Amino acid sequence: MISQQQTQKQRHAILPQQIELLNLFHLNTLELQQRIQDELNANPALEETGSQEEERLDKCSRETVQDFQNWEEYGYDDIPDYKTEYKNYLPEDRIPEKPLTDAPDFREDLKKQCRFTNIPEESYFLCDFLIDSVNEYGMLEQDLEELASELSFKLNTWIETIRLEEALVTIRQMDPPGVGSRSVQEYLLIQLKKMNIKRPDVRMAIRLLEEHYTDLRSRNIEKIKRELGLEEDEIKIVLHLLSSLRTKPVSNMVSTSQANQRILPDFVVSDEGDELEVDLYRQRSASLRINQSWMEMVQTTTKGVALDKAARQYLRSKLSSAQWFINAIMQRESNMLKVMKTIVARQYEYFRYGDVLLLKPMKLKDIADKVQVDISTVSRITCNKYSETPFGTILLKDLFTEGIVNQEGDNISNRVIQTIIGELIQQENKKNPYTDRQLVSVLSDQGYNIARRTVAKYRELMNIPVAQIRGLWN
Repeated sequence: MISQQQTQKQRHAILPQQIELLNLFHLNTLELQQRIQDELNANPALEETGSQEEERLDKCSRETVQDFQNWEEYGYDDIPDYKTEYKNYLPEDRIPEKPLTDAPDFREDLKKQCRFTNIPEESYFLCDFLIDSVNEYGMLEQDLEELASELSFKLNTWIETIRLEEALVTIRQMDPPGVGSRSVQEYLLIQLKKMNIKRPDVRMAIRLLEEHYTDLRSRNIEKIKRELGLEEDEIKIVLHLLSSLRTKPVSNMVSTSQANQRILPDFVVSDEGDELEVDLYRQRSASLRINQSWMEMVQTTTKGVALDKAARQYLRSKLSSAQWFINAIMQRESNMLKVMKTIVARQYEYFRYGDVLLLKPMKLKDIADKVQVDISTVSRITCNKYSETPFGTILLKDLFTEGIVNQEGDNISNRVIQTIIGELIQQENKKNPYTDRQLVSVLSDQGYNIARRTVAKYRELMNIPVAQIRGLWN
């Protein structure tokens, strides 16, 4: 039976060019440089010009080229030999300041290991994506559903979450073991299950983590002893075993890699008297332009030059693509400057003095409303971006924090609270460390009214164990 039904739907469609523009917002300086290079290789209508200083040096070097020297010029040259010999090895403008040691990144090593596993080749990109998603300590902080959505958006095709789960199982079997763990509990269990599970302390530690991890986090030792039927000496042995385990898969590798890591910032914040100047580390739109010969070819085709339809379409499409790419880079730089200037204006005292305690609460929505852009745009512009400041290089994502109201009614950033908690724990009596309730009392005396579970949450974010485990370490 044929039927007809009238419906009304509201649908929001995103153009491919808008998706590409959002992807450009997400790139950092190094990734943008590679993206521009790929576009230059693929589009002959686009070209890049060097700076005026580079063009001047190139012109001078071309003018001073000399094909040969006769004996009088060579024999009576008063230039010392060591200068000419030295030029055979290192140019004067590229003398290294200090030797750089080779520090392999654990992510690159994991990707190489992945190529030797017994998985289909089409699954390599899933493993690479998950490896790139782990933090500097080898922990996977994001949810797999969020990662699947992000990868689907990037590849323009739907990726099931179960495929990422299968790839994550493969990664955890690589070295260092436990990479990709989503929590400290999960990583501790992985380490214990690799031990001799016939040992009573190992079996009891696994049972404690699987059944009473919440009680362990709450320091409810008496309940754990009662539920597991353990004596005082036995619970100390189990806690001592847990304290001997590592809490980060690559914690011992971070110091070496970070010592030689050189971060290329995306922004530069400089102190100019009472004002803070914000600039891009490198502005790329000024160096991109349309190839003039290509422009002339397109203009001649519009004047009736005999060319087939496919050739005319090719010339115009490449020209249109180059024009869009230049405009997209300009729009990216413009939005980046607007967002960064708004952030600096809101966090003026922090950028001026570099004190974390001066950091104010700030959300993505606050900046988005001020700049009048979407929250996702601010998120992509600040994601994986660094800024060079008078007091060092900072990650922009660290500036976005929630707020807590103190006793005086001021809104304090939770980053400030975390710093204070870290300082209190660092100065505590190592043989009798502060419990979370004692930290709540100390913070209350300083004017910060915070719940105990909030203190526990901030302590775990800083990877600081509970008081009982800290006491066993000393």
